[in-house]
Amino acid sequence: MNSIKIRYLMVCVFAIVFLFTGTVNASEKETVEEKIARAITAAHSDITDNATIMDVDGTVLREGSNGWTCLPGIGLIPGDKHPMCNDEVWMKWMKAAAEGTPFSTDVVGVSYMLAGDALVNNDNPAATDPNDGGVWVQEGPHLMILLPTTDSIATLPRDPFVGGHYVMWDKTPLVHMMIPLASKQKP
Repeated sequence: MNSIKIRYLMVCVFAIVFLFTGTVNASEKETVEEKIARAITAAHSDITDNATIMDVDGTVLREGSNGWTCLPGIGLIPGDKHPMCNDEVWMKWMKAAAEGTPFSTDVVGVSYMLAGDALVNNDNPAATDPNDGGVWVQEGPHLMILLPTTDSIATLPRDPFVGGHYVMWDKTPLVHMMIPLASKQKP
């Protein structure tokens, strides 16, 4: 995929994220304590007790000391409040994706989403219509893994419903491995 297509895809995905993040009504404002309480449901206390808690707009709600960052939501769809806890590699991935810049890593990156995730298209991160004929999945508790090369995931399934781990957003710069921790049903 050439760099213009990659940049366009990243800009589309994060334009959607930031568009929906700004659609919360003033009456739906949450307290810092409510956001922190939701953010820490994304991972176990070994991670969350000393993690930095950051709002989806980048505001630090609580300083941490262990290199993990937990967010109270992602903002992919209006009202989405699925929290995540990311290691430093995932935070660099998120920053690169938000800025539309290339991302690479020479180490493994891990993200926890133990409270589940929103309904997303497994092949196209910019898709917004669940009736578009694509493979849509709403994952329950899961881990997400970034790897230094995609060679190591070349033989993994792309179908989220075959059971076990699978690849999400293959053939995009946002490719990662999903590790479900609970069973799921096709939507």
